[in-house]
Amino acid sequence: MMHPTKPPPLPPPPAQKQNHSTPYNQIVVSKQALNWNQQPPASEVTAGKSRKATLLRKRRRSNPIIWCCAIICLVFSVLVILAGVSTLIIFLVIKPRYPLFETTRAILNSVYLDSPDYLNGDFIFLANFSNPNRKIDVRFEYLEIELYFFDRLVATQALQAFSLIRGEVRLESVHMVTSEAYLPPNLALELSKQLQSNRVGYNIRGTFRVRLSLGFFHFSHWLYGRCQVEMTGPPYGLLVARSCRIKR
Repeated sequence: MMHPTKPPPLPPPPAQKQNHSTPYNQIVVSKQALNWNQQPPASEVTAGKSRKATLLRKRRRSNPIIWCCAIICLVFSVLVILAGVSTLIIFLVIKPRYPLFETTRAILNSVYLDSPDYLNGDFIFLANFSNPNRKIDVRFEYLEIELYFFDRLVATQALQAFSLIRGEVRLESVHMVTSEAYLPPNLALELSKQLQSNRVGYNIRGTFRVRLSLGFFHFSHWLYGRCQVEMTGPPYGLLVARSCRIKR
């Protein structure tokens, strides 16, 4: 008698996938976040403290000496600007003019060569100083007059200081004596020719330190006078031509 064959066993039901979804009341912390919570290395802490100390030093107040120097520089700059503006206003409103220097009379008493190259002479001229300003007084604090034959210095004379009020004129007699002044051969030859032609030329150069005064304002500067004169031969040589100018 045949037994009935048992049916093969049924395969087990497939396993259901577990739901791994995280509940809303649970917080997931990753490894990277855990690493952030750890303390930074000692080198980073030191660098941070150094930067903080630098910022604190920058926020500190400046040294009082620096502030004093800055204030002094500011005051000095303001004073310089005010002085410049005042000077400009004075020059634009008052229009100061240079004092004048010229000669109107001159006498050549003598001029001759002692040996071929040494000059001797006696020359007198009348120096005319005038102040053309109407609101400014002038004082000549230093005066030196030099006499040249061409570009060779042959005599010099200093004058006493004096003052000129506005519009005043002053005449000074200047006596120039030449004694054994050396002349190069070419200039000695030129002087001989001039004496023969009865025309002797001299150059007068004046160096002046002048102070201009307007109330409390004073301005000092150097002036240079230049005169070219032509004389008849000595004795009693007279002035026949002249050309004068003054510049700063």
